[in-house]
Amino acid sequence: MKAEALEKASSAYAATLKEAKRRAGADFPWYPYGSLYNFTHLKTILKENPLDTLVSGGPILDIGAADGDVAFFLESLGYTVGIVDHALTNFNGLQGARKLREYLRSSVTIDDVDLDSYFNLPASNYNLILFMGILYHLKNPFYALETLSRHARHLLMSTRIARFAPGGQPIRNISVAYLLGPAESNNDATNFWIFSEKGLMQLFARTGWDVVSYVTVGDIKSSDPARNDRDERAFALLRSRTFT
Repeated sequence: MKAEALEKASSAYAATLKEAKRRAGADFPWYPYGSLYNFTHLKTILKENPLDTLVSGGPILDIGAADGDVAFFLESLGYTVGIVDHALTNFNGLQGARKLREYLRSSVTIDDVDLDSYFNLPASNYNLILFMGILYHLKNPFYALETLSRHARHLLMSTRIARFAPGGQPIRNISVAYLLGPAESNNDATNFWIFSEKGLMQLFARTGWDVVSYVTVGDIKSSDPARNDRDERAFALLRSRTFT
């Protein structure tokens, strides 16, 4: 499926999932953000690198899937998909993903894995892992990316970045990361590291990844790690140098 068609289909499936969540009768809060809108930001990357080519007939692993919206959407297109998330840090303790799997009669697998521990993935090798909006929630992003590079040929990822430190110092071209306080960003203690663009590129290089395609969205002029109104996101397709 072409990138434009994938974006259109994801938007239509968002309405399908909204109705499914309404009908499922949950007694817990659903994840409040629209994960499927990532396909709008990924359109440029997927134009140059079609999803079918990246997947090559193998399973997709969606890490940090929230309620599983993206995983269930990709399954609806015929892909084999698994979810990895951690109940302790998932918005509703993985109840949303499990409720949707039951309601949709889905075959998507759900594994509870703590990426801040010495973790194992459900399978040894994947052609494609999705890693959207997870990196800055990890205490040890270096270990996580280095481990994934040995198990995935490609990684489609997004994370928050910043061009300025909270004091106004420009950091885009310095290889650094800002360590947030527990209430400093959206009052969310699971937000940890916000990288500068150069710091993110250095992290990719040192954990075994080459950048295939890269775009940024949001506040691309004055992004600040402690200002939610100055949020900038990086989207990247990475290719592993250590995958065998």
